[in-house]
Amino acid sequence: MTHQFNPTILREYDIRGIVGDTLTESDAYALGRTFAALALAEGAKRIAVGRDGRTHSGMLEAALIHGLNEGGVDVVQVGMGPSPMLYFATYYLDVDGGIQVTGSHNPADYNGFKLLLKGRSIFGAEIQQIGRRAASGEWSEGSGSIEEVDIREAYVDRLLQGFSGKPFRIGWDCGNGAAGPILDMLVERLPGQHHVIFSQVDGRFPNHHPDPTVETNLSDLKQLVAREQLDFGIAFDGDGDRIGAIDSKGRVIWGDQLLMILAEAVLRELPGETIIADVKASQTLFDRIAELGGKPLMWKTGHSLIKAKMKETAAPLAGEMSGHIFFKHRWYGFDDALYAAVRLIEAVSASGKSLTQLKDAMPSAVATPEMRFQVDESRKFAIVDEVRDRLSTDGAKVDATDGVRVSTADGWWLIRASNTQDVLVARAEASDEAGLERLVEQIDAQLAKSGVERVEAAH
Repeated sequence: MTHQFNPTILREYDIRGIVGDTLTESDAYALGRTFAALALAEGAKRIAVGRDGRTHSGMLEAALIHGLNEGGVDVVQVGMGPSPMLYFATYYLDVDGGIQVTGSHNPADYNGFKLLLKGRSIFGAEIQQIGRRAASGEWSEGSGSIEEVDIREAYVDRLLQGFSGKPFRIGWDCGNGAAGPILDMLVERLPGQHHVIFSQVDGRFPNHHPDPTVETNLSDLKQLVAREQLDFGIAFDGDGDRIGAIDSKGRVIWGDQLLMILAEAVLRELPGETIIADVKASQTLFDRIAELGGKPLMWKTGHSLIKAKMKETAAPLAGEMSGHIFFKHRWYGFDDALYAAVRLIEAVSASGKSLTQLKDAMPSAVATPEMRFQVDESRKFAIVDEVRDRLSTDGAKVDATDGVRVSTADGWWLIRASNTQDVLVARAEASDEAGLERLVEQIDAQLAKSGVERVEAAH
């Protein structure tokens, strides 16, 4: 038997598409068969499977498990929960890998799969290999078993292991995503007073879209924090691997700013260690890590790439602007927004200040939101190369870790190709508005030279 996946669903970091259109039940079955063959080739026989709260996750999960079983792999079902709970399952249970059925923070009609095998994320070339293997029908045969295990209590126990935070008054917004039920269990055991909204799982996302990096999605949380006069607020994305936060005044604490706070607590215990952030992060973060005696490392955007770099450098902490926070210190090195929230409470406690005071003390820089430019997929990487070549001829100060990041007297600007969409992503940061304007003009000028006009791409 052979199976042809729609090529658009084989993404850089996972498999993801629109259910009933680019992603079907038969795709889920074929993925199970293909993954089983890959797993058995590496001596992996037992795989944990979890799912998020989308309306079609149960259907896709059933087809996936059917495929895994017929490929000769035993499945341990951990039920509905955030992606990090499935990641936790791969360490906690006697399994050789895991698959989470999740559409992450995508719209309600999307779904997909995050894949782990033998302690690593399956991404990039390995995902393309899954496509080729399915197309040639290189499948194993067998009859695996299914076992159901409830690991929610164990997961919450582990989230709170060694916790030493003060009692704060906190607002929480789960956006009707998969982290809700776990959060309800967690706040019962956290000190302080907790106001939780939208923890009821609903795959239609009736209140707002579960993506805390888009500020409009935080308006309910801002109202809650203001109304109840809370110390701060925390929000999660649809599958609980990305965190958003606001202070008592409703100001957003962005991913790189959260990392500043978390890094201080980690470096107090582990002086001189490497802390990683992606190329979209503020220069103020890299400067702050150095000031705290750590080694700042700028790396490529993308959770799989960051995890790989953490392993290589033995970094205890890493993070992305998008709200993925990875703790190796006292944790497993994967991105877990619930764990990041617990560590944020600890870090604010240890600072002796409020989150609002910590935000006040941060160097003020003005930045653009992430700007996205729709481009032809075939030109995506070429444009970045053209910009880089022109700039190096001009003798500009360029960092080419991931795209082009240019430093000037005003600040810095970045252009990179998205790994997941046919867009270029740009961002700029300066010490004042006039400087920011000059940086954005440079971005526009460079893109114009490559024939790209600024037309905002849809998120």
